[in-house]
Amino acid sequence: MQGVPQAVWWLLALATAVVSLLATRASIRYAHRRRLFDQPGQRRSHSLPTPRGGGIAIVLAVVLSMLALVEIRNGVAGMLASMPLLGAITLVALVGWIDDHRSLAAGWRLLVHCLAAIVLGVPALILVLRDTGSNPALPWVIAAWLCCGLALVWSINLHNFMDGIDGLLGTQALFVFCVLAWICDQAGRVGEAQQIGLFAAATLGFLPFNFPRARIFMGDVGSGVLGLLVAVAVFRQMAAVPSAFWVGFIACSAFIVDSTATLLSRMLSGRRWYSAHREHLYQWLVRCGYSHPRVVGMYMGWNLAIALPMIYWSLQTGDPLPGGPESADPGSASGTWALVLTYLLAVACWVAGKRYCLRAIRTVGSRST
Repeated sequence: MQGVPQAVWWLLALATAVVSLLATRASIRYAHRRRLFDQPGQRRSHSLPTPRGGGIAIVLAVVLSMLALVEIRNGVAGMLASMPLLGAITLVALVGWIDDHRSLAAGWRLLVHCLAAIVLGVPALILVLRDTGSNPALPWVIAAWLCCGLALVWSINLHNFMDGIDGLLGTQALFVFCVLAWICDQAGRVGEAQQIGLFAAATLGFLPFNFPRARIFMGDVGSGVLGLLVAVAVFRQMAAVPSAFWVGFIACSAFIVDSTATLLSRMLSGRRWYSAHREHLYQWLVRCGYSHPRVVGMYMGWNLAIALPMIYWSLQTGDPLPGGPESADPGSASGTWALVLTYLLAVACWVAGKRYCLRAIRTVGSRST
């Protein structure tokens, strides 16, 4: 993917952050006018009515910045190539925007998320199916395409599940975008780095209104689109630098483990896993008395103290970046080990954290009685 001059990109990134910031301010006024508030409740982690739907600012900033970047870089041809991603963003944002105004059934949301994944993946599938007769690996390619589609849908919903306290999703997405943009830039894939960097700029413009104290929540319109963009950024980084395929999975490890382990534990215990709940580790920590900024600090502590050093160690050991995607794959072994160790440690932390929270709540309950 072709890049633009650095000075032009920095101006575009600044404009993206400003658009996101101004649009967030406007969305706060809109939410107050339409009475779009998340009320405190048993399944929520906030104590005051808070407006929702502010994530529309991220959507607007991302779409405008993508259109501007494509116009500067590629013109009409690039615009056509960007249509699948813009279409997927529009679908996820639309169903989230509707859900923020009036609740939709989970089945309808899931159907639209699957449609968005199809829209995004159809161009790649068409390219594969052009030479069906000469491609013996076609069944495997189609299976990989389906897995990517499922991963995309899971990412959209995963990030929606994890958007439950002030600043958690925004800071996590910003971390992932920055890491993946840096990896692509170091590998000489400037175009991918610049696009992912604009995702980060749009998130950064929203974050001051959501952290350390939320003046507005993202709502489904923001959390769903951020989940889509995180998955797209991971796929872009994997395609641009396949010799460092593990980086995105390590960067996302905190959210992947918390959401997936929580879902599996609810399924195995026979509970209604698809219904609203407060069973994620971050929610348990809030119920134990930790403030939202402190819990966000714990997740960022994982990112900075575990995930980032693991990524750095695997890259230093294998050194796959200087040659870019055409180089040999000397880092795959160290990267695989880093990936496995990161997830084993993350699962152990999740189990230990849940046990700690359960003991703490039981202790408080026994003292009160």
